[in-house]
Amino acid sequence: MSFTLDGIHAGYGRTPVLRDVSITVAAGQVVALIGPNGAGKSTLLRAATGMIRPTQGAVRLGERDLTRASVETIARAGVAHVPEGRRLFPGLTVRENLLLGGLRIRNTDLGPSLRMFPRLGERLGQVAGSLSGGEQQMCAIGRALMSDPAYLLVDELSLGLAPLLVDEILAKITEVAGQGTGVLLVEQDAGAALEVAGRGYVLENGAVTLDGPAELLAADARVKAAYLGVG
Repeated sequence: MSFTLDGIHAGYGRTPVLRDVSITVAAGQVVALIGPNGAGKSTLLRAATGMIRPTQGAVRLGERDLTRASVETIARAGVAHVPEGRRLFPGLTVRENLLLGGLRIRNTDLGPSLRMFPRLGERLGQVAGSLSGGEQQMCAIGRALMSDPAYLLVDELSLGLAPLLVDEILAKITEVAGQGTGVLLVEQDAGAALEVAGRGYVLENGAVTLDGPAELLAADARVKAAYLGVG
């Protein structure tokens, strides 16, 4: 069962952003989506999770058509979204934020999220707004994992984080994929994203301009020059 965005056109009101974007994520696969600011990466995740409706194209989970489904329906189907900026509830504790992630499926078992991010176990009673940026990102991902998703969509994981911490969290993302969850990783740090991904897509001006195995994209002269600071 794959998660597929097929020929997506989307935007805001009369302002088009995405043009005929097609991306597929397989179970247990990390797919990197890279591109410049304003290319439409976050818009694509919003279209994928029901936050905005595509004007053309289809969103599918296996054989199930989710194109016109609500945010709630898509989440219940098994697609979890970690938005840019984490979007935690800052006045609630880490425990409360995690439990909210499991609410849709009535999951109260914090064990898997705490094993993935042991640091959260030391912060369960602390309000999320007082966590460091890295801990907030761990909490946001842990909250998403509480819904036991088939697919995890992560928007700008590295935003505001030190490189060593980014590497630590990306290693956890590969663990998540190793357990069978497909991951679509939207990331400004193209080198880090392509290093952990099996496949990658380059989105520019609302359209996919390159795609293929991540290692080949990382070796492509255009990607090196535009996103890896090489050449």
